[in-house]
Amino acid sequence: MADLIPFDDRDGYIWMNGRILPWRDAKLHVLTHGLHYGSCVFEGERAYGGTIFKSTAHSERFRKSAQLLDFEIPYTVAQLDAAKAEVLKLNGGGDQYVRPVAWRGSEMMAVSARNNKTHTAIATWTWPSMFDPATKMRGIRLDIADYRRPDPACAPTASKAAGLYMICTISKMRAEDKGYADALMYDWQGRVAECTGANVFFIKDGALHTPIADCFLDGLTRQTVIAIARQQGMTVVERRIMPDELPGFTECFIVGTAAEVTPVSQIGPHNYQPGRHSEALMTAYSAAVRPAA
Repeated sequence: MADLIPFDDRDGYIWMNGRILPWRDAKLHVLTHGLHYGSCVFEGERAYGGTIFKSTAHSERFRKSAQLLDFEIPYTVAQLDAAKAEVLKLNGGGDQYVRPVAWRGSEMMAVSARNNKTHTAIATWTWPSMFDPATKMRGIRLDIADYRRPDPACAPTASKAAGLYMICTISKMRAEDKGYADALMYDWQGRVAECTGANVFFIKDGALHTPIADCFLDGLTRQTVIAIARQQGMTVVERRIMPDELPGFTECFIVGTAAEVTPVSQIGPHNYQPGRHSEALMTAYSAAVRPAA
């Protein structure tokens, strides 16, 4: 950990409230509503070869997430797309992670936030694949999380809201402490849902099975992989998946902006053999996100 570079002490630029700032000058006050009460939304995006994959779709979801938390991001989708492209270029272009974030400010410090200003920022930085590409096909190991994804009647589960990730952080760190790479989470009714920051897919008899995304985020990577699978002629089944079905699948993989497509070799006591379906979708996704030469 000695060579860890803190995210508040880096070179580069961050777009904040319509202005380009030196990285270290992009600051907020400790008495900020988004910090204390979770009134914050964000996106996770990747740029490949200087082009942000599905930038507009991410900007649309970013604004929708804020609306679900009852605040308005004061920039249009086109303005957000332009700002992301600008800061990406200033930070060197190429392959980077892109993080838009919006939060309520410090005008009021109470549960009510009626008079709080909405702040928006965009940062980009070089971040390689979450898992080593050279060993990806060996598969990662998943624990089974103690916490569950919440009932949509109890939280705005269709939003990419910062507060919804608190139990994800806890679950992932507990899994890592036990030697796993991540954790599979069930939903509020005990059905298979997703991982802490990625959606999950299974293979059975050549068909692709994935949980219905009605109490967790329907990821843009998830949507992309489903489209690719159908283009390849695979049967895609979105359905309820119960934990007792886990031993019956032959392959498993997770998908997300950070994880991309990553095969899984184990979930708790259940073992899988990363195979041709996972590899084919991993390869096709890698080709889809790269801009045409």
